[in-house]
Parts: sequence; C-alpha cells; structure tokens
Amino acid sequence: MQDTTALRPDVPSPPMYGDGTGQPLRRLADLPGPRALPLLGNLHQFDFKRLHRTMEQWARKHGPVFRVKFPTGAFLVVADPDLVGKVLRERPDTFRRPTVLSAVAAELGAMPGLFDSEGAAWRDQRRMVMQAFAPHAVKSYFPSLVQVARRLQRRWENAAATGQAIDLGGDLRLYSVDIVAGLAFGTDVNTIENGDNVIQRNLDAILPGVARRTLMPFPYWRYVKLPADRRLERGIAVLRDAVTDLVKQAKQRMLLDPARAVNPPNMLEAMLAAAAQGGSGVTEAEVAGNVTTMLLAGEDTTSNSLAWLIWLLYRHPDALRRAQDEVLRCAPSLDALTLEQVDRLDFLEACTQESMRLKPAAPFITAEALEGTVVGDVAIEKGTIVLCLMRDTSPDNTRFENAAQFDPGRWLQDSVNRKASMPFGAGPRICPGRYLALLEIKVAMAMLLARFDIASVATAHGGEPDEQVAFVMAPETLHMRLRVREERCGSGTDRLDRQ
Repeated sequence: MQDTTALRPDVPSPPMYGDGTGQPLRRLADLPGPRALPLLGNLHQFDFKRLHRTMEQWARKHGPVFRVKFPTGAFLVVADPDLVGKVLRERPDTFRRPTVLSAVAAELGAMPGLFDSEGAAWRDQRRMVMQAFAPHAVKSYFPSLVQVARRLQRRWENAAATGQAIDLGGDLRLYSVDIVAGLAFGTDVNTIENGDNVIQRNLDAILPGVARRTLMPFPYWRYVKLPADRRLERGIAVLRDAVTDLVKQAKQRMLLDPARAVNPPNMLEAMLAAAAQGGSGVTEAEVAGNVTTMLLAGEDTTSNSLAWLIWLLYRHPDALRRAQDEVLRCAPSLDALTLEQVDRLDFLEACTQESMRLKPAAPFITAEALEGTVVGDVAIEKGTIVLCLMRDTSPDNTRFENAAQFDPGRWLQDSVNRKASMPFGAGPRICPGRYLALLEIKVAMAMLLARFDIASVATAHGGEPDEQVAFVMAPETLHMRLRVREERCGSGTDRLDRQ
C-alpha cells in the first residue's frame, strides 16, 4: 500500500469543504485510529487471515471512519454502509481497485480479466461478460445445473447410508467447480464423481497466494520464494495453459459450426462471439482471462456462502423447519425441478440474503482514489487506499433491528433496508455473476432440504466456526452428517428413487 499522508506538489489537493454542511473537512491525519509503532505502523497487530475481525473491532472502538497505518503509509477504513455504498458506486471513475492488485497479477503472468481491469478496458470487457451472464443465458444452463446437484445428492446419499461425515466445504467446492466449469467451458469435468482435475487441483493455491502478496509491505518473493510462492506460480502457469487450450478448442468448434456464434451454448463461446463483433475492443487473451476469473471467483464465493447458510440454518431450527417445509411444498424433488419452482422459494431466498448479510463472502473491499475526493467528512488525496467493511458493525440497530441475530423473516418485509447489505458489492462494478450464484445456492439447498434431514453440522472443537479470510471469508472445516428423509415426510423422493 502506498503513502497517502504527505501532500505532494504534483497532486491536486482535495477540497477543504464539500460534505454539504459547510464545515471544514477532516484530513486522513486528523482521524482516530489504533496506536501505531514507528516504521511498522499497525502491521504488528494484523492477523491477515482475520484482518476483517481486527478492522471491525477497531470500528467499534474508533467509529465508522478511522485511520490505520501501514509501513508504506496510512489508509482510510470505512464501516458505515452509506459511505461504503458511496465509494463502491463511484467506481470506476473516482475509485479503482488498488494498483497493487493488477501489479501482482501482471508479475505472475496472469491473463487480464474484468476483475483487475480499469477504464476503457474494463468497460469493453464488462459488456462482453454481461452478455454471457444475462439471465436468459444462465437459464439455458439450468438442466445441467440440476444434473450437477443430482450428482451431489448421490454422493451425500452414500455418505448418509454409511454414517460418514461430509467435509462440507470440500464437497461444496466440487459442486461449484462443476457448475462454473460446465457453464464457462461447456465441459463436464464431474469432479464430484471423478475427483479433482488439473484445473480444480490448482485453484485452491491461487486466490490465497494473490491475497497474501497484495497485503505484504515488501515483495520478498522477488528475492526468496517460500513453498507457498512456488505453489502459487505453478498453479497460475498450469491454469493459464489449461484455459488457453480450452479457448483453442472452443474456437475450433465455432469454426466448424458457425451457428454456435449465433446461439452460444456456453459462456466461453458467448464471450468469443461478443469479442469477435466489430468494435468490441476485447482481445482473445482477455476472453481467457475472464473465463479464468469466473473459475477463481465462482468456486470459493458460492461454496462458502452455501456452507455458512447450512451452518446458520442448522443452528436455527425454526428457520430450518420453515425453509424445509417450503421446499417440500414448492420443489420436492430434483427429478422434476423447474426454474418456476425455484423462483417460488421466497423464504429460502430470504435465508440466503440473511446469511450473506451476517457472513459475506467478501467481508471487506479495497479501493484506491483516482483523484482527490471526499468520503463523508474526510478529504482524501489521489492514491489513498480505502478499505470498506462490508458487514455493518454499528451497535445501535439503526439499519437492522436485532442486527446480530439470524432473522430471515426481515427480508420478507417491505421495510427492510436492502441497501445496508451488499454481498455482491454495489454500483457499476457489482458482481456480474450474482444471478448464477443465487441460482446455484437455491438449487443445492432445494436438493438438501427435500432429500435429507440434517443430523449435525459441527467443527472439530464443537464451537462456532472461525472466520478465515484468504480472498473470501470461509468457515473453518465443517463436518455434516445427514439422514435420508423417510417416505412419511411427503416429498415422494424416496419412493421415486426406489422404483
């Protein structure tokens, strides 16, 4: 992170008035914050796997806007949802992703994608990606999504029959990879039944490795490579080669069958078709980069959101019973599951929204000011890093009544403050895959609740799962035990499976 505290003659100063009150604005140096050491700043207080918890604790102590010092300078932390939304909505014109992210990606030789692109390149790629993620495109993949869920059901039936504990996070990652790979490439990788493949095997090392490098105050890996650095660079190289080969195969299919460009059967071919249009401004390398981004982002975010949701429902039996009753009434079996049935699962969607509010996949989002600007009553300079906390830590319940409680019913009320929860971000850079993610979650939950009763979900120590952040927030290892629902429960699934 770079120094933002010193005024530089080559950088225009931000305005001294501009928050609408006529009061003088504060500077970054004026803000409260945790006590820092010379040279180190607050670095000695960081546990990078739990950085979000440290920042949330400091927000409760110092207020919703405070300063944290890093060896290379100071950055602004914002915990107020209104101000967080303002910063996110002002991307990509006033704020961008931190330059260190694109620098790390470029150094690793990663292919450019929507996640780390800015300006005109981002706008060109955004148009292409939004075409591929349009609801009608995702809906066309629904039968394949159900097929993947059916494989997961068979895997969990075998575990239930033998009394085996399920590694919840591990199984849900296989589910997510199979869906994203099928939708992205039109390739049935089937890791659920066949085990991991070359792509999935290398995904787990990439996001944590990139996150670690972006947070390091010194690029030590340029001089000494740790085993984690070698795994990261090897994983990037293997993934890049695999995706490049898949792009070549897709281009060959489209060459042999031009109709595929008119009605692309998967996102890779949809992106290639969009990139081939005149004036698209998108290169083949950027297509490959965006497919890679889909894999990286789609595996962990959805699987962890599902794991947190299952944990929270198990801990709240009344909500679990209500969600299960709704599934048995509206979507009792994968054998005849339709999009219309999934769309009727209103309480299940409310449970998902509440789980993502309490356990967001991205507990913080960082942005970098492209110019001198104002956040609340704080004037910041160009280059200032702003860390936005995505989980509301305010203790006064002004945005959600009983904010710390898991209460899905709040999302069924018209009065709920939807803008105070932003699990997919906000503004122009809101996650383009949010429709797919919600569909994945609802199909998996419909399968689980219609076919099984949850006997237990537990950590090894029996307590609350620790929140661990690499690039997204994951629970520590959770083990789930299931019972196949008896025929008396009325779903009809057991009877169908025995016939």
